[in-house]
Amino acid sequence: MRKLIYYVAVTLDGYIADPDGAFDFFPLEGDHGPWIVENYPESVPGHFREQLGLAETPPRVFDTVLMGRATHQVAVDEGLSSGYPHLRQYVFTSRPDDLPTQEGLTITPEDPVAVVRRLKAEQSGLDIWLCGGGALASTLIDEIDELRLKINPLVLGDGIPLIGAAAAKPGASAMPLARRMSREFESGVTYAEYVRSA
Repeated sequence: MRKLIYYVAVTLDGYIADPDGAFDFFPLEGDHGPWIVENYPESVPGHFREQLGLAETPPRVFDTVLMGRATHQVAVDEGLSSGYPHLRQYVFTSRPDDLPTQEGLTITPEDPVAVVRRLKAEQSGLDIWLCGGGALASTLIDEIDELRLKINPLVLGDGIPLIGAAAAKPGASAMPLARRMSREFESGVTYAEYVRSA
């Protein structure tokens, strides 16, 4: 069965973006960059792929990407219909009619849990990438199989958390994880993989 993997950059204090949703403070330069491009070539946005020599590079880990409206809006604000035209992309929003569309891009108000369960049940394909944001991760917390984090040597103090506050509802259970591996880079970035341990 396909897995849902939350693969995202995060600060040391657990934020994936600042309070306004910006994430351009995460360092792109450094020895972690080439490693990420080599291991996750499909995570490079479509408008950068050709200049990095990735135009013909097939996906290695993911063939489908999921995101909330705010994450997708970054591409829209750049004049793009899709940030990841080389992947099957789902954008979850309560206002699907005011976003541009293109082939391979599904903009939907459907329940994300139902969509993920359907995608997981597909008989073939690579894994599913949850790339943001924190509110969508909160909604999908029971469906997340792995966290793969690019932990950056930054402290924000405030912003959009890795998992939105809705997950902390009364009676919510913890999500126990086991670290499968980690790698430290000279840039100060640490890449770490966590899987559900129960």
